Amino acid sequence: MAADGGRHPLVEGCPPEWASGWGEDVFGVFVEFRVGAVEQRMRWIRPGQFIRQHPVTLTRGYWLADTPVTQALWEAVLGENPSKFQGDTQRPVEQVSWHDCQRLCVRLGERVAGPAFRLPTEAEWEYACRAGTTEATYAEALKQKLDDIAWYSDNSQMKTHAVKAKLANQWGLHDMLGNVWEWCSDWYSSDSSAAQQDPAGPATGGSRVVRGGSWGADAGYVRAASRGRLAPGDRYGDLGLRLVRDQ
Repeated sequence: MAADGGRHPLVEGCPPEWASGWGEDVFGVFVEFRVGAVEQRMRWIRPGQFIRQHPVTLTRGYWLADTPVTQALWEAVLGENPSKFQGDTQRPVEQVSWHDCQRLCVRLGERVAGPAFRLPTEAEWEYACRAGTTEATYAEALKQKLDDIAWYSDNSQMKTHAVKAKLANQWGLHDMLGNVWEWCSDWYSSDSSAAQQDPAGPATGGSRVVRGGSWGADAGYVRAASRGRLAPGDRYGDLGLRLVRDQ
């Protein structure tokens, strides 16, 4: 399913008030927001369905950042850089806990008016990562190799790399696999065997979902269906985030 098909939020030529830029390219429609000199692009992900072990349907579209949060954006919002791997602020921020991510979302919302920023649900993350494909990674549908789309243990030199250095998926999203694991909003639970609509995980739990694999992960973890979990207070040098904003 194409992310830019049907009616999207820009179809009438009216971008959200919070957008500093907007447009359309080969991947679909996008908007941008700015914090100081730092600009972040977000892609429109329209409603649709994907298959995990069962059909998962998302009934609402959402804006999803086309990259993990960079060190530049984190520092522009919070005035600090907690990352282990520094030297290039276009690297993804890491060593951030789930709670740290909530703090970023609140502070960013104070800087960029509009709907709240948040982490994606696990279902939103996987739907966007797959981008209409059914293979283990979107590299196969692009007729490429894993090395072409992701930084992982075989090619990363065991460190993060600047975002957008690898090919985007079919919906224009970079680094969905590899570079850093990405926090999701859900508490972790065993995967459901039943069809689901707009799942958001259990109400309580002991660990939060992380997805996507990282620079330190073996190839088996760097795939759309791979699931991880961590305590919400954990901070590691291969753990970051990606932002969502509702329309």
